[in-house]
Amino acid sequence: MSRPVWKTEIPDLPPPRRGKVRDVYDLGDLLMIVACDRISAYDHILQPGIPGKGKILTQLSNFWFERFEDVVPNHLVAVDVKDFPKTLAAHAETLAGRTVLVRKAAVVPFECVARGYLAGSGFREYTESRSVCGISLPEGLQRADELPEPIFTPATKAESGHDENVSYEVMASDVGDDLARQLRDITLAVYNLGAQHSATCGLILADTKFEFGHFEGRLTLIDEVLTPDSSRFWESDTWTPGVEPVSFDKQYVRNWLDDSGWDRESLPPELPPEVVQGTLDRYLEAFRRLTGRDPIL
Repeated sequence: MSRPVWKTEIPDLPPPRRGKVRDVYDLGDLLMIVACDRISAYDHILQPGIPGKGKILTQLSNFWFERFEDVVPNHLVAVDVKDFPKTLAAHAETLAGRTVLVRKAAVVPFECVARGYLAGSGFREYTESRSVCGISLPEGLQRADELPEPIFTPATKAESGHDENVSYEVMASDVGDDLARQLRDITLAVYNLGAQHSATCGLILADTKFEFGHFEGRLTLIDEVLTPDSSRFWESDTWTPGVEPVSFDKQYVRNWLDDSGWDRESLPPELPPEVVQGTLDRYLEAFRRLTGRDPIL
């Protein structure tokens, strides 16, 4: 495995816009997105990173982008460093496997969330109101229960940076009825296809979030797709409603943070080596099951 990449510095380019995980470089007509090995939880970037995580996320997203390209266009232009501009050749070792060139899209200002099971903020909201994002659900559901059918629950970013669940109606009032219906229908269609494939791999796709943008007038799938950072993957053989599922995603880190007593506001505790390795093992297992191969690390 190559050395971990906490953040990138490409001297030949303007400084990137750094997200929680990705460094985004403006190349003029295109963007270059580099998935680093940073990991975040509860809106904090944690220390240390997870070696190879960025490569796993990028290569898994590319797998799904290709799989869904007949359903919805995506923003990918190039995924192999040999197809990048020659001016980036000196940085090939840093960029390889974790970097894509993409079209610039006008981003839709909502995260498009699909839920097939009751977990996370959806479960917390259900315990208070028996609904999620304004969608009424049956009485008596437990944590990790399968929903009667997958639901679309959009989210936007609050001023504090936390994801804020909103109703479909709130999203529609912002983006318009036609686009709202399109986002809902494509989100649920891609979720269902992903869930069907995951099931053949012994995994439950409990929920996930997508991001979309417009490129040349077409709604386009962007950012990342069905990764352990953006989705909940559970072990199907041991899944039982009411019990914390065996997961192959970031929930493992969240659980450790919860057990540590951290208040979610102060500087987070450093992840111990066993949590770093355990997280990497889970991401690798998800990748191997879903793609049938190992990532190039």
